[in-house]
Amino acid sequence: MTSEANIRVGIGGWTYEPWRGTFYPEKWPHKRELDYASRHVTAIEVNGTFYSSFKPATFASWRDGTPEGFVFALKASRYCVTRKVLAEAGESVQRFVGQGITELGDKLGPILWQMAATRKFDADDLRAFLALLPAKQDGVALRHAIQVRHESFAVPEFVALCRAAGVAIVHGDSADYPALADVSGDIVYARLEDAREEEPAGYAPAALDRWETVARDWAAGKSPDGLPYVAAPAPVRPRDTFVFMINGAKVRAPHAAMALLERLGRTPA
Repeated sequence: MTSEANIRVGIGGWTYEPWRGTFYPEKWPHKRELDYASRHVTAIEVNGTFYSSFKPATFASWRDGTPEGFVFALKASRYCVTRKVLAEAGESVQRFVGQGITELGDKLGPILWQMAATRKFDADDLRAFLALLPAKQDGVALRHAIQVRHESFAVPEFVALCRAAGVAIVHGDSADYPALADVSGDIVYARLEDAREEEPAGYAPAALDRWETVARDWAAGKSPDGLPYVAAPAPVRPRDTFVFMINGAKVRAPHAAMALLERLGRTPA
């Protein structure tokens, strides 16, 4: 772990029709949308990997079509996280990580294991599931983050399980689901889900200033003030931090990400 962690700010996907003319220039070629997006934000969360698998050549093309330092977070397959018993997901987990994601090389960011909003906390089942998440695939280190969206997870035991497994707890800032901000693992993963269409950058300037402070604190290894916690703070050490502008007023997501990157002084070249 370096003394100064990276902060990457991004969006969900790169194909969204309302972005044409609002984010992408008019008549920008569809086949070059990733090229454009990856030069205006520093990370993209891929939702398509939740619904289907991809060929290794596809991951290689994403790798080769994006600039140095850019990363992809991949949403894990629904077959891993929607089953009744998570502990039985081993085969699906292996199929997901083995489909060719390591073709991304150093552009492979965290894997997001997103639980349904109806799933309740079951300590034994979750412990068994976390044990299924591999530390490496094809010699490439994997980083894992889990997003839970049911209030039953707001207990110290859940945080302890994730810390023991080295898995990050996603901070989902949403009007629809309870949030957890307890730091766990070697990274921080945040999904900001409350953008407003009436705001040109999705969030008011003061809100973006606040998220800048929070992101810097996360990267420095701190537990920022004013966020919801259920356990004692994690040890202070630098952590790579990933912030995604997701949902809410999605049409504003790229502008929200670019505005936050500008505040952080990390605007892509």
